[in-house]
Amino acid sequence: MADGRVELTLARAIGAAAARAPARAAIEQAGAILSYAALAERLRRARNAAPGLGLKPGDRVALVAANHLRYVEVVAGLAEAGAIVATLLPRQTEAEFAAILADCTPRLLVTDAPEGPAAAAARAARLPVLDLDTDWPALLARASDAPAPPLAAETDSFALAYTSGTTGTPKGVMLSHRSRTLTFLAMAGEYGCFGAADRFLVVTPLAHGAGFVFAAAPLLFGGTAVLAPADPESILAALAAPGLAGVFLVPTLLQRMVACPPARWVRGAGLKAIISNAAALPQPLKERVVERLGPGLLHETYGSTEAGIVTNIRPDALLEKPGSVGTPFPLVEVVLRDPAGRAVPAGTPGELFARSPCAFNGYWNRPAETAEALVDGWVTVGDIATRDDDGYISIVDRARDMVISGGVNVYPREIERVLEAVPGVTEVAVVGLPDPEWGERLHAFIVGTASDAELLAAARARLAPAKMPKGFTRLEELPRGGSGKVLKARLRALAP
Repeated sequence: MADGRVELTLARAIGAAAARAPARAAIEQAGAILSYAALAERLRRARNAAPGLGLKPGDRVALVAANHLRYVEVVAGLAEAGAIVATLLPRQTEAEFAAILADCTPRLLVTDAPEGPAAAAARAARLPVLDLDTDWPALLARASDAPAPPLAAETDSFALAYTSGTTGTPKGVMLSHRSRTLTFLAMAGEYGCFGAADRFLVVTPLAHGAGFVFAAAPLLFGGTAVLAPADPESILAALAAPGLAGVFLVPTLLQRMVACPPARWVRGAGLKAIISNAAALPQPLKERVVERLGPGLLHETYGSTEAGIVTNIRPDALLEKPGSVGTPFPLVEVVLRDPAGRAVPAGTPGELFARSPCAFNGYWNRPAETAEALVDGWVTVGDIATRDDDGYISIVDRARDMVISGGVNVYPREIERVLEAVPGVTEVAVVGLPDPEWGERLHAFIVGTASDAELLAAARARLAPAKMPKGFTRLEELPRGGSGKVLKARLRALAP
């Protein structure tokens, strides 16, 4: 630009890292290696191929694929041409894909499953389908690799990350180049595992907002993103191997890993951080992970696709502040407000609002819902939290999950924390069900071996009568969306 300012886009940031270490591995998967030089070239080719696909700045492209060596180049390369890539979770039905495609109206679909349900939905909508394994490489081979300026501004959206639909129809969350790049910079400082020589294990879906963030963060600094299966035994083997700096894991995966023999838990030389996010991390599970790998590793991060990373509890406070998700992340301001919009004092529940340059650009085609979630620059997803005198934040529950039983406001998360501490309980979720006498009654869904008597005894010891569960249902596992969040609407449908 004439004033010397350079637009901060993902491809440009990765290109700068490639200039520092072109031969270093940027992405690895199952023995295949994509160097920084090769990734930078593919990004240029993808940017130059976009006009030939009929893509103009602001047009959408749908991407449906499992974690793939080429995933980042599709997103960041087409975004350099101004396209907005909708990253969709692969495990959905044709009807679900059809609804999302109708919402974001893409110009084409890129997929690693050209005969799958997403492709069927795209063809029914008369959209071109590109096979990620054959058509995409051929497209890049024909395109120029000459450098060209980005057609996007840093504040433009480069991706649409669809929410998992835990409370209704999935919404497209618009994410800008600037918000993600600043997030990566803050992550590098907070977690300390994204340096130029660091290898970071990626086992969560790149289609999800957090999954993409933790895969792309190493690429700004010359680190390596190692794509691997979400298999507990394989993850434990990777943690034991020398040279791995960090991993991002959802609580469900940590629970499955804890079920493996303790002897499999070995802290490899070079391991700097284990980061958990996407759902609440029960305190007993935190303690087991620290017991097996030692202190100084485990972080619990809280955030949302809309607000980005909001808080983090670092390893030094993880056990000292049970139930807390920590203090605000770098660049982030947090305020807790009552229904009238006033800030609440320490110890008082309030709706959590966050403000930072890492927030979303709004919901795609949903101005009313954007206005509800984005208020004067502050983002809320309806979570209720408290803050203690030291500034540590604890999530009480989602406002929409609150149960009113006998006129008393009850937050299910409080009950879940009590039941999670009962020996034999692996997972628990509490919902409110209609009740003719109480208005709503509390019902707990339990994964584990604890008896009703043991659960009730723990509840009576720590909860007021209005907060007592009126029934229990055993499940093999809790239903979860692609991001790892419990789908409480499905649980209500399963209740007796």
